[in-house]
Amino acid sequence: MSAGTVIVTGGAGYIGSHTCKALAKAGFVPVTLDNMVCGHETAVRWGPLEKVDLAEITALDAVFGAYTPIAVMHFAAFAYVGESVVAPQKYYRNNVGGTLNLLDVMLRHRCRNIVFSSTCATYGAPTALPITEDQVQQPINPYGWSKLMVERILSDYERAYGMRYCALRYFNAAGADPEGELGEDHSPETHLIPVVIEAALGQRPCVEVFGTDYSTSDGTAVRDYIHVTDLAGAHERALAHLLAGGASSFLNVGTGRGHSVREVVKSVQRVTGKEVPVKNSPRRPGDPPTLIADPTRAIAILQWQPRILDLDTMVSTAVRWRVSRSRTPAAARAPTAA
Repeated sequence: MSAGTVIVTGGAGYIGSHTCKALAKAGFVPVTLDNMVCGHETAVRWGPLEKVDLAEITALDAVFGAYTPIAVMHFAAFAYVGESVVAPQKYYRNNVGGTLNLLDVMLRHRCRNIVFSSTCATYGAPTALPITEDQVQQPINPYGWSKLMVERILSDYERAYGMRYCALRYFNAAGADPEGELGEDHSPETHLIPVVIEAALGQRPCVEVFGTDYSTSDGTAVRDYIHVTDLAGAHERALAHLLAGGASSFLNVGTGRGHSVREVVKSVQRVTGKEVPVKNSPRRPGDPPTLIADPTRAIAILQWQPRILDLDTMVSTAVRWRVSRSRTPAAARAPTAA
């Protein structure tokens, strides 16, 4: 018997599709709601797909009326930091305006539980490490501001309308489904681990390292990488928390461990046995030297624990998926996820 239907916006994307798989394993029916601008239809395997944009209010109403969801998981957003700086209108209209449409439809259909995909970008340049949820939030780009605005909206909607939420501020999603059914496939690809893997496999000329003079152990930027399967599990636990009557929360989701750009390059070299060509470049404006989560609160409240902590293990899942795709004819490839 189903535990209930959950609308998953952006469920054809990288993290959303992995979460749909986790939801299905937990007994829920995930209904993917995606405009397919960045998503992949082949990644939708654990429930229905509704090709709807969050700007299409009539279509949103129809989906909610047809499925009567008990909750929403909201991943749908534009997420390129650099693009947000040059095209802020696009980010605010989609990430903030689209979320308002979604929340208003939820209220009309008496669906008041939402798990929101937030980000560590809401903190901007951290004032202390590791980053706790109580640290001042001062984003340094429109993408981060768009996510922080939604966090504010969720707080206000709870006070005014009884909307209950769990906003997960996560760090750098990494890796691929260990069972090989899903992986990471963005266009353009900007995430470090797949970029380094592509360079190792000869699918791009080199890895560009932005900044080699940071105040870190090797001069390159340090980030907290969390395996996408662990991240999906945190979303499923956040849903369980809300359905059990748990309080609305803002939670950091990471491992509490940091790895530098050069450490990622070395990991890919170890896993693939191939040399990775590197090009050193100046820092990018707005890139903090180090971002590491303090996930203590999420671990306690969600009764959740990241299981894949070793960087080489994370990288190996991504490498296996990438290699399997390069060896498989296009028509028969395993599903991808943006």
